[in-house]
Amino acid sequence: MACEELVHSKPLFLTIYTVVIVGIVLSSLYVFSAIRYPSTNPSTWSLSNEDVRLSEQTLNGSESEPVHFVPYVPPEARNVRTRPMLDVPPSNRKMPPLKAFRLTKELVQQRVKDNIIIVTFGNYAFMDFILTWVQQLNDLGVSNYIVGAMDTKLLEALYWKGIPVFDMGSHMSTADVGWGSPTFHKMGREKVILINLILPFGYELLMCDTDMVWLKNPLPYLARYSGADVLTSSDQVVPTVVDDSLEIWQEVHAAYNIGIFHWRPTESAKKLAKEWKELLLADEKIWDQNGFNDIVHRQLGPSVDEESGLVYAYDGNLKLGILPSSIFCSGHTYFVQAMYQQLRLEPYAVHTTFQYAGTEGKRHRLREAMLFHDPPEYYNPPGGFLSFKPSIPKSLLLSGKHTIESHFTLVNYQMKQIRTALAIASLLNRTLVMPPLWCRIDRLWFPHPGILEGSMTRQPFLCPLDHVFEVNVMLKELPEEEFGPGIDIREYSILDNPSLPSEVKKSWLDVQLCKEGTQDCFASNNSTVGGVLKFPRHSNEETYMKVFSSFKDMKVIQFSSMQDAFTSFTDKEREDRFRKRVKRYVGIWCCVLDHTPGHIYYDMYWDEKHEWKPIPPQTSEDDHPPW
Repeated sequence: MACEELVHSKPLFLTIYTVVIVGIVLSSLYVFSAIRYPSTNPSTWSLSNEDVRLSEQTLNGSESEPVHFVPYVPPEARNVRTRPMLDVPPSNRKMPPLKAFRLTKELVQQRVKDNIIIVTFGNYAFMDFILTWVQQLNDLGVSNYIVGAMDTKLLEALYWKGIPVFDMGSHMSTADVGWGSPTFHKMGREKVILINLILPFGYELLMCDTDMVWLKNPLPYLARYSGADVLTSSDQVVPTVVDDSLEIWQEVHAAYNIGIFHWRPTESAKKLAKEWKELLLADEKIWDQNGFNDIVHRQLGPSVDEESGLVYAYDGNLKLGILPSSIFCSGHTYFVQAMYQQLRLEPYAVHTTFQYAGTEGKRHRLREAMLFHDPPEYYNPPGGFLSFKPSIPKSLLLSGKHTIESHFTLVNYQMKQIRTALAIASLLNRTLVMPPLWCRIDRLWFPHPGILEGSMTRQPFLCPLDHVFEVNVMLKELPEEEFGPGIDIREYSILDNPSLPSEVKKSWLDVQLCKEGTQDCFASNNSTVGGVLKFPRHSNEETYMKVFSSFKDMKVIQFSSMQDAFTSFTDKEREDRFRKRVKRYVGIWCCVLDHTPGHIYYDMYWDEKHEWKPIPPQTSEDDHPPW
């Protein structure tokens, strides 16, 4: 009765309706702005000396304009993190026998839509990657996917989460296989076998590696090229097109990358898949991707027509298309070049190639871009967060030529601040939010002049953490008796991630460094004014422990700067263990053109070495990390 009265009460109903609609619109705008323009955007780096902020206007006046990497969030996923697309079985249900998960046409048919099935596969070590892969597709409204489980532990875990899964019968280890290992190559062969099993079902197959993420529904794009037998991604880093058309095949000189590729069940595609499988099974030393490239390049050309961008390949009958690397992105075109941003395109996918620090490096890159789905506890670690606002003199970013020397000067300046932050995080037992990192030159595996010729890499650019730091070492458990207490880290964007709990956002202390003896600047936990704690520069371990013990329940402590924020540890043995730990946190830059070896080691304590210079090892005896 009350509901009927409300419905018939037009003025009241219209008022409520208007308020609700306005609230939804304002909330949507707020969320969109938080995602699109996070406060940890590099443009908030403060600039010393000139006392100005690094902004788009400042940088636009320079000869070389850096691109500010803004993580892409597709429109259909901007306000959505989860959708009820999974058929989670009730807890009292008994799991079906293993044979029920065999790969059959009937099993695949349950997931097929518009005659297309999207497939990835892996073992339990990549469970979080697979969950991210699934979640991104769910957020995009794409449900015609299925996951291949290479071990029963993963199969069971996915089943109980309601994720469509099949048994690959691989009986594989549940551990991380590592790139290039024998087990890694075995996984590649499993992919080829899988393609040969699915194509005879008569369905189109979009095959993906687990270390890639979908950003936009790719199916409408793939449907544009209905005449293609195979569409493949590539490692191309120089754009051949500036729109969303296929790459110009005559200008693609990089390898075709089989981490993302689409097969139609044509006779030509089946013939290619069969020969590829036979090649790999006959020689276990052949890498699956190399084998694919060798066979496909057996004949390349002519073009199928003047419009589509397809090319006759393999046996002269297979119609091949190369997906544009600007929107089917590699780890270089997405994280380093931000090519899609510069070309004003919407990316469909990112594959975490061209990266360092192994699987941990892949995770961290996706986390920096807010594209990785972590459990709630990741966003609310015990002990809370420590963050800081890094500062860089404008001259270090924009003045002079972009050389090895100017690059190391810039990175070392940032590294010293990070070293200080690591020490404070260790003292306060907090998780350090790593700052965004600026570089002036690229890192690769081979000699190069600073950036790849023809690429869209801008200088300076926001570089992934693994360009400088050994992310896998930073996250590895090292013996505490030798290396001191562990220091957990998070990506620079975490405090702007929509998954950050409100309880963390509301529990925040800003720390303003000041000169001791000036007004309100003394070591006391009572000196908070307007939620800001003034804290003396050059404080030692004892002072930190005395003041911040009162704020141990605060979720986020953010320092205004790390310049001269900490002097020394009181305990000499603890300091020695800390130094031993963080020295291992930095990696190498690679590589100079005119020297072998061509890599240069970063040094966490570069400032303690008289006249330190960034040069490669001069002898084989010198070729070791500066530990």
